[in-house]
Amino acid sequence: QDAQRKVNAIQKNLPKDCDPPSLQKFDMNDFPIMQIGVTSNLPETELYDLVKNRFKPELNQIKGMAQVKMLGGTEREIQININSNKLETYDLSILNVTNAIQKANLEFPTGKIKDEAGQTSIRLSGKFISTDQINDLVVKYDKNDTPIRIKDVAEVTDAQKEADVFVRADGKNSIGLLILKQSDANAVELSKSIREKLTQLEEQYKPQQLHFNIPKDTSIFTMDAAHSVLEDLLLAVLLVAFVMLFFLHSVRNSAIVLFAIPTSLISTFIVMYLSGFTLNLLTLLGLSLVIGILVDDAIVVIENIHRHLEMDKSAVRASYDAIREIGLTVSSITLVIVVVFVPVAMTTGLVSDLLREFSITVAIATLCSLFVSFTLVPLLSSRFSKLERLNPNKPIGMFVHKFESGIDHFSSFMQHTLSWAFRHKIITLVSVLLLFFSSFLLVAKGFIGSEFMNAGDRGEFMIELELPKDATPEMTNQLASQAEKYILTIPEVTNMFSIVGTTLISQEGQTVPRKAQINVKLVNSDKRSVSCDLISRRTKIALEQRLVDCKVKALPASSFQAPIQVILQGSNVPELMKWSKIIKKEVEAVKGTSETDLSVEDGNPEIHVEVDRDKMGALGVDIATVGMTMQTAFSGNNDAKFKDKGEDYDIEIKLDQFDRQNINNISRLTVPNKDGKLIQIGQFATITEGTGPSQLDRKNRFPSVSVNSYTLGRPSGVIGEEIKERLAHLNIPGDITISYGGDLENQTKAFASLLFALIISIFVVYLIMVALYDSYVYPFVVLFSIPLALIGALLALALAKQTLSIFTLLGMIMLIGLVAKNAILIVDFANHMKKEGLKVKEALFEASRVRFRPILMTTLAMIFGMLPIALATGPGAEWKNGLAWVLIGGLASSLFLTLIVVPLVYYIFDRILERFHLIPKPHEEIINL
Repeated sequence: QDAQRKVNAIQKNLPKDCDPPSLQKFDMNDFPIMQIGVTSNLPETELYDLVKNRFKPELNQIKGMAQVKMLGGTEREIQININSNKLETYDLSILNVTNAIQKANLEFPTGKIKDEAGQTSIRLSGKFISTDQINDLVVKYDKNDTPIRIKDVAEVTDAQKEADVFVRADGKNSIGLLILKQSDANAVELSKSIREKLTQLEEQYKPQQLHFNIPKDTSIFTMDAAHSVLEDLLLAVLLVAFVMLFFLHSVRNSAIVLFAIPTSLISTFIVMYLSGFTLNLLTLLGLSLVIGILVDDAIVVIENIHRHLEMDKSAVRASYDAIREIGLTVSSITLVIVVVFVPVAMTTGLVSDLLREFSITVAIATLCSLFVSFTLVPLLSSRFSKLERLNPNKPIGMFVHKFESGIDHFSSFMQHTLSWAFRHKIITLVSVLLLFFSSFLLVAKGFIGSEFMNAGDRGEFMIELELPKDATPEMTNQLASQAEKYILTIPEVTNMFSIVGTTLISQEGQTVPRKAQINVKLVNSDKRSVSCDLISRRTKIALEQRLVDCKVKALPASSFQAPIQVILQGSNVPELMKWSKIIKKEVEAVKGTSETDLSVEDGNPEIHVEVDRDKMGALGVDIATVGMTMQTAFSGNNDAKFKDKGEDYDIEIKLDQFDRQNINNISRLTVPNKDGKLIQIGQFATITEGTGPSQLDRKNRFPSVSVNSYTLGRPSGVIGEEIKERLAHLNIPGDITISYGGDLENQTKAFASLLFALIISIFVVYLIMVALYDSYVYPFVVLFSIPLALIGALLALALAKQTLSIFTLLGMIMLIGLVAKNAILIVDFANHMKKEGLKVKEALFEASRVRFRPILMTTLAMIFGMLPIALATGPGAEWKNGLAWVLIGGLASSLFLTLIVVPLVYYIFDRILERFHLIPKPHEEIINL
C-alpha cells in the first residue's frame, strides 16, 4: 500500500495517454493453480461473450478465488476500415472521421421533468445500435452541400478483433482460463469447488456441447504427494511395530508402545486445527518423520518399567518407580528435540514460509508423545504389562533367543571397543576428528552438491518458442501448431496447454507476438522409464530440427524465474550490454547450464519518423495532430462503443489493412494543418528503418542487465560457485557491479538463516543441559555427540546422491535433538552411578551397558520409521529423500560413535575437573549438605 501511494504520487508527471502503472507483489501463490480450456459449438464471438460475462463472474464468486485470467478467444468488434485514397479524394483526414463518429455516439442525462404526479429523468440516447447508422453518418458536406458519409470513405463491418493471443488445450482451439488462488486459500479445496462448478455449467449448456478441458491442476500433484506420504507413514508404523516386537518380545508391551503413535497424532491434529494448519506436503512429511520419535519416550519408559519388573516388583510399583526415576531424563531428551525447532520456526523470509508449519507440527507431536509416555504408557503398563518368559524350544522362542543373543554379542562388542578406546584415547579421538573433517571434504570435493531446493521429477515441463523480432502472431501460431502435433506423438505425454502471443508470467494485457509457450504434462514417474528432464531435452532437440528459424527452450514446470541469475549494474548501458554478452559466454561454458539468455536483448525492428520542425511551422502542422493521426491510422482508436443487447463492443477506427503494409503508407498519410488543408507526412518528415530498445531494466534505480540460465543434471549451487570462479578472473570495470539472484540468492539467504538457527539450537540445548546437570562443563560432553552425527549424515548424502538443500539442512538441525538424546541417557546414568559410589570409569561402563538396549531400540525405531521416506519414489519424493537420508545416516553413526566417544570425553572432562579441584570431594559434599 505504501508503494502504491508512491506510484500514484508521480502519475501526474506521466503522459496523459500512458497506461496506469501496475504494482505487483511477488508471491509464489501468484502462479496459476489450474489451466482450463473452454470449447463449444457456439460461434466464436458468442462463446467469448459467454465466458467473459457469465462463466468468469461465477467462478470469481467461489471461496478462495483470487482472480480468473482469460486468454485467447475471439471478441466481437465493429471495424471501420478507412481507405486512404478515398480520404484524399474527399479532402478528409482520418481525424475528421474519428471526431465525427465520437461526437455522434454519445448519451446524455439531460435532466428531469416534474409534475404533480412525480418526476421522471430524461436521457438522450445517441449510441449506435446498428452498422447502418454508422454507414449513413455524415462526416461533412462538400462545396455543393452534398453529404460525405462514412460509407463513402470506409468499410464498416461487424467482425472480430484481430487475434494477438491464441490458446489451445490438447491441440484444440480454446479460450484459456488461468485460476489464481488467494494466498490463504487451500488449493485442493478450491480446485474441488471449481470442478463442481464446471460440471454444473457443462450440464447446463449440454446442447451447446460446452466442454472444459483441464490440462493442468496443481492440486492433483498435491493430493498424490499427500497420499504418498500417508503410505510412507503407515509403512513406517508397521516397521516400528516389528522393531518393538523383536526387542520387547511381548505383544502386550509392543501394543502399549505403539498405542502412543495414534494417541499422539490425534492430539497433534487437535493442536494443528486450533492453529489453523492444514494437512499439506510439509505437515504430512513432519508427521511421517516423527513416527520413530513418537515411540522414543514410550520405549525408554517401558524399558525402565521392565527393568523394575525384573526386580520382582508389582506392575503398579514398577511403573511408579520407573517414571519417578527416569522422569527428568525423559523430559530432558524430549525438550532437547523440541527446542531445536523453535529457532527454525522463528526464521524469516522464504525459509520461514516453507518450514514453519513443519517445525511446529513436529514439536507439537513430540510434546504430545512426552505427555502420553508419562500418563498413558505407565497406566497401561501397570494394568497389562508383565514379564514374559518365552520357551527357547518353540519356534518363536527360538527366534527371539537368537535375536537376543545377537544383541548381547553386539553389546559385548561395544563394551570391548569402549575398553580399547580407553586404552588408546589419543588414537580414538584423533581418528574421530579425522572422520569428522574428512566428511566435509565430501562437500568440498563435489561429492555433495548444494542447491536451494531439489526440483525433482514432477512430470511437467514447458517448451518456449521464440521467433525473430519481426514475426507476427499468425507466424508464431503456425509454428506452435507444428510443435504441438509432434509433442502429442510422444507416448508419455498426457496433456498439453499452449499459449501463443504471451506467456504465463507476462503482465496483465502484455502481448509478445513472437513467443509461444507449451505446457506439457507426462504420466507419473512410475509409468515411464525415462526422466522428465530427458524427455524435455529430447523434445527440444527434435523441435529444433523441425522448426526453421525458431529458438526452442525446454524449461522446468512453473519456472517463474531462472535458478542462475548474474545481474550487472552500471550507468553506461552500452558497456553493460558488452560485458553481459561476455559473461553470458562464461556462463554457457560451465557444465550443467542450459537455456542461457539476457534479460535485455538487441533492439526490435522499428521505423523512425523524424520531423523537421521548421517545415512543420511553415506548413502550419503541429506535432500533437501528427501523433494522433498516426496513432489512429496504424494502431487504431476504440474510444467509441457500439451497444447491442445491453453489452458494449469496441468500434475500431483505423486504416484498411491494404494501407498499412509498408513505409510508403506512412509517407502518404495526410494530416490537417491549422487552415484545414491536408499535408502529407512525407513533406515535413524523414522516415527511416532502424531498431529500438526491446526492454529497459533498472535495479535500485541503476540500469541493469541479467544473464539468466537454467540448470540441467547438476545442482545450482555447484554451478553457481563455478560461475563465480570464472567471473573472478575477468577484468570487469569498476563502475559495473555484479550480484546474483534466483536460487543463488535464495540459497545464500536460506543457508544463512538455517545455519543461524543451527547455532541457536545448539546454544538452547546447552542451556537445557546446564539446568539438568547443574554444571557448565558436563553439557559439553553431550554436545560432542552432535559432530559424530554429521559424519554419518554427510556420508549418507554422498552415497544417496543427494544435495545440501534447505531440507537436508533442516535434517541436520533435527539431528541435534535426536543424537543429543543418546548422550543424555549415558551421561545421566553415569552421574547416577557415581552418586551410588562407583568410580568414573566403572560408572561409564555400566551406563554404556545398561543404556545400550534402549539407545539401540529407539535409534532403530527412528531409522526404520524414516526408511520408507528415504526410499520413496512418488510425487514429492525430491523433498523427502534427502531429509530422511540425513537423519538415517546421522542416527546410524551416532549409535556407534556416541557409545564410544561420549564415555571417553566424559572421562577426560572428569579427570581435568578433578585435577583442577573443580569437583567437590565426598566429605565436602557432606559438609555442604
